[in-house]
Amino acid sequence: MSANARSKNSGRQRHEWRGRPALITALLTAGMALPAAAVAAEPVLTAAESDPVALGWMQGFPPPPERIIGQPDSDYFSFPKLRWTVCHFRELLPTRRVSRGLEAPRPFPYALDPSIDSVTFTPLGSGEPMTWAAAFEANYTDGILVLHEGRVVHERYAGCLDEAGVHGAMSVTKSVTGLLAEILVAEGALDETALVAEILPELADSAFGSATVQQVMEMTTGLDFSEDYADPGAEIWTYNAAASPLPKPDDYEGPRSYYEFLATVQPAGTHGEAFGYRTVNSDALGWIIARTANRSVADLVSERLWQPMGAEQDAYFTVDSIGTPFAGGGLSASLRDMARLGQLVLEGGELDGEPLFPEAAVARIRQGGDSDAFARAGYVNLPGGSYRGMWWVLHNDHGAFAARGVHGQTIYVDPTAHMVIVRFASHPVASNAANDATSLPAYQALAEYLMEREPGAE
Repeated sequence: MSANARSKNSGRQRHEWRGRPALITALLTAGMALPAAAVAAEPVLTAAESDPVALGWMQGFPPPPERIIGQPDSDYFSFPKLRWTVCHFRELLPTRRVSRGLEAPRPFPYALDPSIDSVTFTPLGSGEPMTWAAAFEANYTDGILVLHEGRVVHERYAGCLDEAGVHGAMSVTKSVTGLLAEILVAEGALDETALVAEILPELADSAFGSATVQQVMEMTTGLDFSEDYADPGAEIWTYNAAASPLPKPDDYEGPRSYYEFLATVQPAGTHGEAFGYRTVNSDALGWIIARTANRSVADLVSERLWQPMGAEQDAYFTVDSIGTPFAGGGLSASLRDMARLGQLVLEGGELDGEPLFPEAAVARIRQGGDSDAFARAGYVNLPGGSYRGMWWVLHNDHGAFAARGVHGQTIYVDPTAHMVIVRFASHPVASNAANDATSLPAYQALAEYLMEREPGAE
């Protein structure tokens, strides 16, 4: 059976697959702002009321039946269960380790500033001020860490996360994958002008085959692919079924891995014309990276980032049925290690005066992508923004850029303030439109506070 035929046949099974790969569904959801009308307004439990410790999820030996979260249940990424799940993906799905190596971790210098909790900002669309501390609860934050001038000035944990824990990065994973690609481009190992089919002949007959590597990296590919979860006929359901490592139904005839699915994606529109946030671009890029370097994305993250930057803990990727790391959303890591990554990016790939990768890789990200193509996508909370190397570039006065993921994950880099903010969260609404109003102005206000405070104020 041809790849296209398998894709069409699997469409008949989308309904029965809608529940089973719920984790993958949540990871794939678009990681940036939607119009305000798209944000759910129904009342939900507060951060304190939905705290997974307070609710007793998975506590006891064994836990009470009504407090168990696990397989084969399909609702472990529904709120409020997701507030436990985000720290426990490895207990639910197969994973691949990102080793930190055997060397001692590189410690952070600390200069904690208790006044940060009192920093005030005005949320977007509101006339009422809010404090940094209040935003922590409002955004269902599980952990947040702020670096200024390379020192930890703020660190706080809640919910399922503590200093020793790891948390799902969701679509922040895309930016890690994009950074690897930019490194390979800067080193001359990957030609961004090459057609994807030249690197991956397996994709020659797909929509990706005629796209350039750069178009994949900037998500300006013309693909017949919908991530509309409200549409039971959307391609995202076939993608979910292919990506799931769980056993398939006996009559399943669709694609069984990321690689197989990518070969079925058909063209729509013109490459390079408009930005379109589609997770399949990230997994296509992961395949391009793996073929170019002859190493999996998980191994490259370990070898090029985690080990040389002195990570404290191993990270891990969720994988499909043949062990392919989910390059578009499968990374889990510790808060401090994500902060190390953010600081490394802020420093242009340099650590203690030693370059770990070419500064040009970050310079290209900071330059941004095609603003006109991005504008056509209508991201109302990012006017004037762009997308480059799978990072969101704000083009604001501080030159800030960010990695973003559903339910509130972020690495926010402000070069002007020499500040990095890393946040893990489990907001009940997936889209960051639900928290941008109390995040973007908070980040800007904190940057201004840190730049203005007296030397030695901490």
